[in-house]
Amino acid sequence: MILLTELHYHPPIEYFRQVLLADSILVEQHENYSKQSYRNRCHVLTAHGVQPLTVPVLRGNSKDKTRITDIEIDYSQKWQQVHWRTLQSAYGKAPYFEFYHDALAEVYAEQPRKLFTLNINLLRLYLKFLKISKPLELTHSYLSVVPDNVLDLRNRIHPKINPDNLRVKPYYQVFGNNFAPELSIIDLLFTQGPAAAAYLQ
Repeated sequence: MILLTELHYHPPIEYFRQVLLADSILVEQHENYSKQSYRNRCHVLTAHGVQPLTVPVLRGNSKDKTRITDIEIDYSQKWQQVHWRTLQSAYGKAPYFEFYHDALAEVYAEQPRKLFTLNINLLRLYLKFLKISKPLELTHSYLSVVPDNVLDLRNRIHPKINPDNLRVKPYYQVFGNNFAPELSIIDLLFTQGPAAAAYLQ
């Protein structure tokens, strides 16, 4: 089965569970940018509960439809420092924070101009962390109708959809007494380390 999906910023755990089930990954690059989605945000667990981290983007008229590959990141807001401080505060004492720290810091230091570039760099990094080796391709055009051998998950994993659709089984988390299921893969990696891949299976 081919998994057809958009790119996410530090994708949710469920995203990678679906990747594991697929034979290959087909990334949608011809869609229009969608606000308030995981394309430019993720959820992490802090001492104050679940917190969103959002990458600010530059756009013209908010009513304009802008292709996802044309969306530029707004670096004037110093969001990288905010995100990194939040990750350090939330996961600095997690068992595997230091294990992944340097590689993630390198992605932030690159400062890619486009959101699409940042997200695909992160996806490739997480596939490497999870030791998932599967073909990854970009769409050649927008697919309105998909073949039977393609699982279309575009806009199916979304922060506006009830988290109950994320079939995530509980694991150790740094904060809180109640398990938070709708978190980024960062949470799983920092707490479970190399065992994260086995957990996803």
